[in-house]
Amino acid sequence: MSHVAVAVVGGGISGLAAAYELHRRKTPFVLLEKSDRLGGMIRTDRIGGFTIDAGPDSLVTQKPAAIALCEELGLAGRLIPTRVPRTAYVVRDGALHPLPGGSVFGIPAGLGSLAAHRLLSRRGRLRLGLELLTPPKRSHQQREPEEETIGAFFRRRFGTEATEYLAEPLLAGIHSGDVERLSMHALFPRFIEAERKHGSVIRAFRRTAAARPDAPEHQGPFRSFAEGLDTLPRSLAAHLPADALRQGIEVTRLTAGPPYALKTAQGPRVTADHVICALPAHATAPLAAGVDDRLGRLCAGFSDTSVAIVVLAFPRAAVAHPLRGSGFVVPRVEPGLSIAAATWISSKWPGRAPDGHVLLRGFLGGTRRPDALAEPDANLIDTVRGDLTRLLGIHGEPVLARVYRWPRANPQLNVGHPARLAEIDSLLARTPGLQIVGAAFRGVGIADCVAAGRAAGRAAADAVRSAA
Repeated sequence: MSHVAVAVVGGGISGLAAAYELHRRKTPFVLLEKSDRLGGMIRTDRIGGFTIDAGPDSLVTQKPAAIALCEELGLAGRLIPTRVPRTAYVVRDGALHPLPGGSVFGIPAGLGSLAAHRLLSRRGRLRLGLELLTPPKRSHQQREPEEETIGAFFRRRFGTEATEYLAEPLLAGIHSGDVERLSMHALFPRFIEAERKHGSVIRAFRRTAAARPDAPEHQGPFRSFAEGLDTLPRSLAAHLPADALRQGIEVTRLTAGPPYALKTAQGPRVTADHVICALPAHATAPLAAGVDDRLGRLCAGFSDTSVAIVVLAFPRAAVAHPLRGSGFVVPRVEPGLSIAAATWISSKWPGRAPDGHVLLRGFLGGTRRPDALAEPDANLIDTVRGDLTRLLGIHGEPVLARVYRWPRANPQLNVGHPARLAEIDSLLARTPGLQIVGAAFRGVGIADCVAAGRAAGRAAADAVRSAA
């Protein structure tokens, strides 16, 4: 049995960020990852001149943690923005309708954006505009707004049509979740704060835009790398001591400490004074249960969804649509379509396809189609190809087709998540040396995972130093 000051369980972006912070602070650690690859859902394949991000494809500039990490790693000069135009579309009545410029998730920041909102009917635009006159909702204590689902919040402030054609595909859809279950407070606190401080979301967005007239919006809110997004985890791993990164090691049991005992499926046992668990909630639960039954049950109570991403490439001449933009989402109320969204990869990012070709990817699964991953690859390819053909006017055979399956990969931060997380944190406060991070707990985006991982690494390093 080997002993180490800190054990990091999980080699996704949260675990790598924690390990990076430990290394920066000269704290001995070992990172244990059950697969033979680091990076978690961040994966890039390079096939025949095509560069394919199989999971997330970008970093957001609004949350600085991931961009700041890139700067520390010397990657800032390699970050690239999306290509112009950056128009996103929503399907309605079988046609693609562009979201107006100057809007946030389709919510206008000005009258010009509202007037250009052709996705919504005249009545829908009028109801959306009346949000300016809709009073904030207060709880029965008249102090803080009650926790609401995304659907409840949007219907109350923007109406049913905006909920169906904006909130469901754009806010719930990016999490592959149910608009009537996902927590507005947990996922989009910006909207809650806008209502609380300004009495109106539109008014808040308008003031923010007015206060930053010179904001570099021409660069867009997303960044990636010419070589694909896995440039980030690969660079992180390169900055870490190779002997501390142990792949192909699955931790199957965690025994209360400190010191904590970590049993592995491969046989070797590790003990550690501090453990940072950076796994999905369903994988965290059995380990947490070895320390505290209640903690294990709380982690097991999180829900998640699965998604399949189908990537197709065609000769440019085979696609009738101009593909001027980044892609589209499909509202759940739209009949006859199976995909939830599609990205025009070669239009969104430069250099992702050879000249004369386009690269597209479609999304299936989530709460909309929970059984999608049970279907064979050929069925999934045919389904996505059929929907894209209908919407984009495609003819001929794809020159490349790939299916990426992500089982239980999308944590669902449903109503009740903040309270559940608060209880987990209360138990962890009474469990010295154990920390839990990851998308299901501290935020689902890459920036949130980086921030939480680094915070955990700092806390463990400080504790080790204090004990020395």
